[in-house]
Amino acid sequence: MRRGSLVEADLRLLDEYRRSFGAAYETVVRTIREQLQLEPTGRPAKSTASLIEKLHRESIRLVQVQDIAGCRVVVANVVEQERVVASLRSAFPAASIIDRRTKPSYDYRAVHVIVRISGKMVEIQVRSALQHLWAEFSEKLSDVVDATIKYGGGADVVRKALTALSERIAVLEVLELQIGGIETQITGLAQRQVPEQYGQQLQKAQEFLVEVKGNIIGARELLDTALNEAISGVEKLRGRKT
Repeated sequence: MRRGSLVEADLRLLDEYRRSFGAAYETVVRTIREQLQLEPTGRPAKSTASLIEKLHRESIRLVQVQDIAGCRVVVANVVEQERVVASLRSAFPAASIIDRRTKPSYDYRAVHVIVRISGKMVEIQVRSALQHLWAEFSEKLSDVVDATIKYGGGADVVRKALTALSERIAVLEVLELQIGGIETQITGLAQRQVPEQYGQQLQKAQEFLVEVKGNIIGARELLDTALNEAISGVEKLRGRKT
């Protein structure tokens, strides 16, 4: 496959191999639906063309490809993302976690949970809404402007714009996680019997957190709007090209 000299028999073998992931995929999707009460989207097998392209692009063997079968869960925010990843850990204790929020791949951020069932790997992508919009924007730019964009290529101005958007999302979501942690601690303290003066301080802290959370929600909505408008603009560009 790397040499590009595939014959019909090779393609049939590859097709059989990728289809062999179907049962593992169905098990993962069923578990997510039943145990997490979520509805994932995905595919039981990457296409033969996509597999061949990936092997040409990356220095990995076919058996090392983690996303031949894969599904995706998109959640409202990074706090919910943490909760879903923790639930997936419980549902699939032997799963491995790849956190692309701290180590993004070409500015792409998400959490990937790799589940192995009967020797077959299934990738579960868990994205926040903003991470998903960024990925959609990058994909559409790759489709319309330059196919290499999602792998770190493309014009410098495009790469800088994608990097800037990805970093803004990361900063916002780190803050959101930190505020969530502080809120949990303050709520725990407020539920205890504390002296009156501390109770007043806790109330002020809670009021301040409400204000901060409001600002975070506002910033998230602005980014959401900007990304949706950018995606719409790229789709219009595609329409003009066709």
